[in-house]
Amino acid sequence: MLKILSLLGLSSLALFASDGGAVNIPAVIMFFVFIVGTMGITKWAASKTKSASDFYTAGGGISGFQNGLAIAGDYMSAASFLGISGMIFLHGFDGMIYAIGFLVGWPIILFLMAEKLRNLGKFNFTDIAAYRLDEQKIRILAAFGSLTVVTFYLIAQMVGAGKLIELLFHIPYAWSVIIVGALMIIYVTFGGMLATTWVQIIKAVLLLSGVTFIAIMVLSHYGFSFGTLAAEAVSMHPKGEAILKPGPFVSDPVSAISLGLALMLGTAGLPHILMRFFTVGNAREARKSVVWATAFIGYFYLIIGVVGLGAVVFLLSPEGAIYFKDGVIDFKGIIGGNNMAAVHLSQAVGGDVFLGFIAAVSFATILAVVAGLTLAASNSIAHDLYAIVIRKGQATDAEEMKVSKRTVLVIGIVAILLGFAFENQNIAFMVGLAFAIAASANFPILILSIYWSKLTTRGAFIGGFLGLITAILLVVLSKTVWVDIFGFESAIFPYTQPALFSILAAFIGIWFFSITDKSARAEEDKSGFEAQRIRAETGIGADGAVSH
Repeated sequence: MLKILSLLGLSSLALFASDGGAVNIPAVIMFFVFIVGTMGITKWAASKTKSASDFYTAGGGISGFQNGLAIAGDYMSAASFLGISGMIFLHGFDGMIYAIGFLVGWPIILFLMAEKLRNLGKFNFTDIAAYRLDEQKIRILAAFGSLTVVTFYLIAQMVGAGKLIELLFHIPYAWSVIIVGALMIIYVTFGGMLATTWVQIIKAVLLLSGVTFIAIMVLSHYGFSFGTLAAEAVSMHPKGEAILKPGPFVSDPVSAISLGLALMLGTAGLPHILMRFFTVGNAREARKSVVWATAFIGYFYLIIGVVGLGAVVFLLSPEGAIYFKDGVIDFKGIIGGNNMAAVHLSQAVGGDVFLGFIAAVSFATILAVVAGLTLAASNSIAHDLYAIVIRKGQATDAEEMKVSKRTVLVIGIVAILLGFAFENQNIAFMVGLAFAIAASANFPILILSIYWSKLTTRGAFIGGFLGLITAILLVVLSKTVWVDIFGFESAIFPYTQPALFSILAAFIGIWFFSITDKSARAEEDKSGFEAQRIRAETGIGADGAVSH
């Protein structure tokens, strides 16, 4: 592992100076401090990762507080830190709509799902859906849904990582993507969930500290008055008072509702987030995880509004003028769908050293999320498809771990290739699509399997695929893809967000094909609900076994 690290380090050092651009030395130093530190964590985690349970769930040994930080780390991705601050900088109020949408999904998980997930599941959320339904079909459906969500999320993160490192460290884009992919493979293959969790915890602490410092420095210039800051932002922004009003993101009620549903329900269907509830020892710790995660994430999204408006007053001022040219905002700072306003603001308030810190944290943010996504995808393939569907539950721990680690290598290579392929595409819609698919394919199956006694395998299978296919199809037919990428004159689907329609398709499909299912399998599915309900509430199965 150390040899690999040395090779990556030497290659990176050579690349830092390859284009003759000015290199931020503090950023380079902090970048390598983070890499060396996390490699040490990975080596330690590798010594403790012996079984499939260790690899997927860290052996259930993570505390509620630690898991809350790790969940927050998973959730505070580049789309949150760079993207939302950039949206607020650019559009004002509309950017906060995303922040609120990301946050409001947590009450659903806290009150409806957290304890039941931990009591019913072992490795992933598919265990819950397959508890009383036909395991083969449900795991195939869940694997398709999870892999689709992970793929679109992964593309956005890989492109964002490549563009971010290219901008900050003057590394060619291709090498940036390769470095991220290689580090991701090392973290997950050797350290599994334990290493990924601790990388997320460290990254969450660093990111929360960084945005807090930015917010304090910004507010200190305005007497710690948010109202004064907002008034100053209005006076400087080309849009004036319009930045405090709803804009293009919420001007269309249908798209606004669709976006809200995707962000709210999609949170409860993201496979890499749901996996974290199985890393704690019991349902009580799972509930504590959500409480702590909600506190950390809520604080982050409150602070990010200050960061976004701070970028306006610092970067659009005559002294800053980074984005302001001829009365129009210059979009050269938008990289891979993520605005670099927060990164430039960090230099304005803290100088080169703090810029180096934020650069390293931004890299850590992307790398940690990519590792979590890769682990979730590996889980779907090795556990759901290989161990359960192909081997019919007869695979040993050793066999499953071998397949999982090989899968991580393949996913890493695929992620790198996707990063190359989508370098020059507008990938901003992919995160939204990931949430829409999670809300349309994963969430309906999960929530109905817990609460609806009449759910059948046929209903779940057909309805789940209806939601998945509808979400993908409507995005392809919308302006985002049909016009902006394919080049057609007008879109077939008139809205930019598909979630309202795809979620309805999923729930209606599940309901209809369940109530019309009169098969023997359907009776078996329904009769198993009471046993599932008891286990979900108490953690004790019909056979007296206690969930661990």
